[in-house]
Amino acid sequence: MTTEPASFPRRHARTQRFTLGAPRAFTVAPDGSRVAFLRSGSGTDRAGALWVLDLADGRERVAADPGALLGGAVERLSAEERARRERSREGGAGLVGYATDAAVELAAFALSGRLFAAGLTDGSARELPARGPVIDPRPSPDGRHVAYVSGGSLRVVGADGADDRALAEPDGEGVSYGSAEFIAAEEMGRTRGHWWGPESDRLLVARVDDTPVQRWWIADPARPERAPQQVPYPAAGTANADVRLFVVGLDGGRTEVRWDRARYPYLARVHWSAAGAPLLLVQARDQRGQLFLAVDTDSGATRMVHADEDPTWLELFPGVPCWTPAGQLVRIADEGGARVLAVGERPLTGAQLHLRAVLDVTAHDVLVSASAGAGAAEPETGQVHVYRVNELGVERVSEEPGVHTAVRAGGVTVLVSATPDRPGARARVLRDGKEVAVVASYAEDPGLSPRVTLTEGGARRVPCAVLLPTDHDGSTPLPVLLDPYGGPHGQRVVAAHNAHLTSQWFADQGFAVVVADGRGTPGRSPAWEKAVKDDLAAVVLQDQVDALQALAADFPLDLGRVAIRGWSFGGYLAALAALRRPDVFHAAVVGAPVTDLRLYDTHYQERYLGHPGERPEVYRRNSLIDDAGLVDAAEPHRPMMVIHGLADDNVVVAHSLRLSSALLAAGRPHEVLPLSGVTHMTPQEEVAENLLLLQVDFLRRSLGVTTGTAQRG
Repeated sequence: MTTEPASFPRRHARTQRFTLGAPRAFTVAPDGSRVAFLRSGSGTDRAGALWVLDLADGRERVAADPGALLGGAVERLSAEERARRERSREGGAGLVGYATDAAVELAAFALSGRLFAAGLTDGSARELPARGPVIDPRPSPDGRHVAYVSGGSLRVVGADGADDRALAEPDGEGVSYGSAEFIAAEEMGRTRGHWWGPESDRLLVARVDDTPVQRWWIADPARPERAPQQVPYPAAGTANADVRLFVVGLDGGRTEVRWDRARYPYLARVHWSAAGAPLLLVQARDQRGQLFLAVDTDSGATRMVHADEDPTWLELFPGVPCWTPAGQLVRIADEGGARVLAVGERPLTGAQLHLRAVLDVTAHDVLVSASAGAGAAEPETGQVHVYRVNELGVERVSEEPGVHTAVRAGGVTVLVSATPDRPGARARVLRDGKEVAVVASYAEDPGLSPRVTLTEGGARRVPCAVLLPTDHDGSTPLPVLLDPYGGPHGQRVVAAHNAHLTSQWFADQGFAVVVADGRGTPGRSPAWEKAVKDDLAAVVLQDQVDALQALAADFPLDLGRVAIRGWSFGGYLAALAALRRPDVFHAAVVGAPVTDLRLYDTHYQERYLGHPGERPEVYRRNSLIDDAGLVDAAEPHRPMMVIHGLADDNVVVAHSLRLSSALLAAGRPHEVLPLSGVTHMTPQEEVAENLLLLQVDFLRRSLGVTTGTAQRG
């Protein structure tokens, strides 16, 4: 008896978008002798293990196996750990993160709320006695201690398991030490709240007081016997958590770090290395001003190293600010119409590159990731490359077209590359520019090759990806499905194979699929990204329309049958399209949309639209439920399927419920699909599979496509 092969939607869900089994989270030893990384045992195994690649002999070995360490016990996560993983969109199990000492000889990690340490040279792994549940453990640079968070306290224990004690304990209701607050983790890219000093005798520790933040209640209506979960949620225009920073010694001494928190309440970045004093990046609430501050760890006083102002907003970037070994400030800045790398006060790049992140800094160069800027000689649609930059010039490290990033130390670079013609990503280990090893990937082959054309559409040259059915003749007009994200920090048009798998599956169901990255999405210039200021809705929607209409001249698009689907910002964009441009769009799948912009968080929403108390009209014209299109009986009614997870604590289900109520009041037919127990992610295998199938069925019904039910293959 033969078993029918699993469908693409099922395999896509089971493999977490074909990411399981792929190596990730690389750390290179400073002597260049080994590389630590995480990888699960197969393309369907969710449990990550800690591995080490020894470069002397090229062999990989397991440093920590979660199954062995837990003795086969079921992994149990605390509510705090589940929330932390939700903020980082982490859907894996087992080891999902780790930290090392400076020599990369000792790794620490939490597993099922317990504290473990692994020797990366001798292959030993052991549990350390600790008060659980353990969150975010981090070894001291000298490897003698491990700091961790538990129950809102920052604690420390010897690497030998001795002398577990609290260094900072909650001193009030709603107070915690050592963790990132919601806004920092969700919007600022700061997922931690404690940092070791280079001498291993002190830490910088964030104190978070959530008392000022309003409380929301997240319930599961399908389980009425369960009490709702109370969460502090800082919606636009309301109070944020109060965040302070302390220097805390291993002897229990404590000194508060002082800066103008009234003017600069956001603690966005912390950097502490042997190259200089601790470095902070603090930001004004309106995100138009920020300071780079050096900390005197004895007195807690700060001095300004650099100040930035921008009339629109100031972006935050991975890897900066930091010091060079010589003590110069490294930052990424929007200057002269370009996003540049600056060392000291000198820009080292120009309009040819659009900087994305700083990856490593040495005395000789800065390793960065960047895409082609507005001043580049030729467009490189969807590509992101790794470059070495110094005062002598710019050298590209990655060669083949694709999306690349890197980790570097001790003369060894791990270059991770995703390309259009190869499934997944390949991790190559380079020494002095020459390949010395390739880290094995156990990820499954998707069995699907996107038929994708990367191009540009319209007068603004909007980056686009167009996908046709695998067996299409290239000329017969097809119903169109727009499949965008379309918003800030959400580039979808990328030169990588796996990024287009779902779009290709939709194409193979009988659609021409268009993905367009209009203004507001990353990757071209500061002006491109900041064009959405105060006008989030109109700008992003117009670019979708312009790109669609321009592409119809070159691709077989039936503009009489156009649908759009999206999730999160993409869901917001899909609803905008159906409500405001029914002349163009004939159906919409609206997933987890932000509909009332006053219900989303401070740092995100106020960046683009300002404070709702000061600018209510801006929020009204950008929100879906205040959209005049809802009540205009003269406009055509376009079918909408609204999907939302009831356990979502990021875009809460109130957004979709308010949209549905407004649609109902306006007499507009629509479908609502509530997902019980589902958060902003949809990792549940059956849910993720059936969501794709139900969407195809809805799109076919709505557009009058009569080619049968959704194909599972």
